[in-house]
Amino acid sequence: MKQIEKNLTMIMDLYEMTMANGIFTSDMRDTITYFDMFFRRIPDDGGYAVMAGIEQLIEYMNGLTFSADDIAYLKGLHLFSDEFLDYLRDFQFRCDVWAVPEGTVIFPREPIVTVRGPAMQALMLETMLLLTINHQSLIATKANRITRAAAGRPVMEFGARRAHGYGAAYYGARAAIIGGCTGTSCVLTAKDFGVPASGTMAHSWVQMFEDEYTAFKTYAEKYPSSCMLLVDTYNVLKSGIPNAIKVFDEVLKPLGKRPLGIRIDSGDITYITKRARKMLDDAGYPDCKICVSNSLDEYLIRDMIFQGAKVDSYGVGERLITASSESVFGGVYKLAAVERNGQMVPKIKISENAAKITLPGVKIPWRLYDRATGKAIADVITLAHEKIDSDEPYEIFDPEYTWKRKIVTDFVAKKLQVPIFRGGKQVYTSPSVKEISAYRAEQVDSLWDEVTRFENPHTYYVDLSEDLWNLRNDLLNKLR
Repeated sequence: MKQIEKNLTMIMDLYEMTMANGIFTSDMRDTITYFDMFFRRIPDDGGYAVMAGIEQLIEYMNGLTFSADDIAYLKGLHLFSDEFLDYLRDFQFRCDVWAVPEGTVIFPREPIVTVRGPAMQALMLETMLLLTINHQSLIATKANRITRAAAGRPVMEFGARRAHGYGAAYYGARAAIIGGCTGTSCVLTAKDFGVPASGTMAHSWVQMFEDEYTAFKTYAEKYPSSCMLLVDTYNVLKSGIPNAIKVFDEVLKPLGKRPLGIRIDSGDITYITKRARKMLDDAGYPDCKICVSNSLDEYLIRDMIFQGAKVDSYGVGERLITASSESVFGGVYKLAAVERNGQMVPKIKISENAAKITLPGVKIPWRLYDRATGKAIADVITLAHEKIDSDEPYEIFDPEYTWKRKIVTDFVAKKLQVPIFRGGKQVYTSPSVKEISAYRAEQVDSLWDEVTRFENPHTYYVDLSEDLWNLRNDLLNKLR
């Protein structure tokens, strides 16, 4: 764990440091800025994403310090003033940070993290903030797609060996639990975050013995209360299951134990599991579970269920831990406002690509819930001074097609962000991973089924308040 806990302050792009040095050595040293993190597109063209990674972002911000070795390295680059290096030597984090809690369902364009603080400090956060939230939100979102496809059957995260490095394995497994997985094969993640560890044997266990029967018998003798046998090393139906049944009869039954299950990692899963289920039932083991693995994803799992596969649980590895179908979450970190002479000056980035035009000003994302059903109606991004009164009718409108409007009544408005840091001091306590996962389940349940479907999900509206819409358009007209 020491490698994972090492000082990560210097995980930042060089330009963050050169910009910070430039600001420090100019008359902008005391400039206060606001930055927003948001994303532009939901992975896999899904209906929503799942927020994750705040706990690790907090750990990073609490640990911001530049060691003597860091200062020596930066000095050797000959890019930074001695005065700036002295500032880093005595660095004290002073930013305010707001974020959407982990497990919340999130949508494009809305600020999911907002940072207020000295410009040079806010700039330094960009890389680690983005890589932390982007990675875990990507995996949590993918895990939720996979677990929903399983339709209530447990899904275990088995991907550590396929992850892009030990950090991706460790934190990816955490995010997978947030997304809905019931356990992980990564022992360190299970230990540190208090989640179930799962796993039995590899094919190498079976191969090391003289024959399959001896391998199974030895394992059952060692683990009679949690015996799950991998039955596809040689031939599932001709040897694997017959040998498993023989071991269940000869080893477990005399001890008064029942088998936990069998695992199948290859072949035509639907066909094999139907045959396997009958063989186990006929042998008197209808309670013996069938777990399957082998490069699974949400589409394969859904097809298996549709075809009548007899599967009780799934082990999902590479396509979950790497989010192989959509390997980038795409969150960005953009300047939204600057405090100048006591005044808030909104900032906007303009692009030929309309999707890259940013939302200016200090903002708050809200979610409107129908009182009667508890379902989410829409999200609304307002300027910070605005309030949405749940006791008054509120008009929402499409920011692009402004003629599409709706008066909302009998609703509850909830701010999505919560304070994380004030003046560089942590003011938020992260829930446990299990609590976050339970909260995520409530969040997904608040969405209409049309939003959660895999193909062509209904677009969930993220609207702008009238004041924010006007501010954006006024700045666009002025700058053009």
